[in-house]
This record gives sequence, C-alpha cells and structure tokens, in this order.
Amino acid sequence: MADETKTPRRIDPLTLLAGLATLAASAFVLTDGRIWLPSLDPRWLLAGVAVLVGVLLLGGSLRGKRK
Repeated sequence: MADETKTPRRIDPLTLLAGLATLAASAFVLTDGRIWLPSLDPRWLLAGVAVLVGVLLLGGSLRGKRK
C-alpha cells in the first residue's frame, strides 16, 4: 500500500488575489460600470493594486530560498 503522508494545504495568495480581481471585474461589467462608491476614483484603486503587487513581488524576491 502506498504511504499516505498528507501535506497541509496552504492558501496561494497570488491565486486568491487573481480570483478577487476577476470577481471585481465581473461585478463591474455586470453593473454596466456603475460604481456603488461614488467617492472612489478607479485610477487610485488601480494605482493601489499596482503598488500592492509590486510590494508582494519585492517581498517574494527577498525571501530566502526553500530547500
């Protein structure tokens, strides 16, 4: 019989972020572009997402190599 060692499942943050972005884009399209937060400028949101992705990529590159 095969050895059944179970590895703990972890959340992939990049996939989670891509899924949330996809949900937000589909909600935007389904509502015909009507944003329910009138004080939120989409350009600032896009800039914030770009900064977040940059920080995550920088953090990933500085992390030590796995064995």
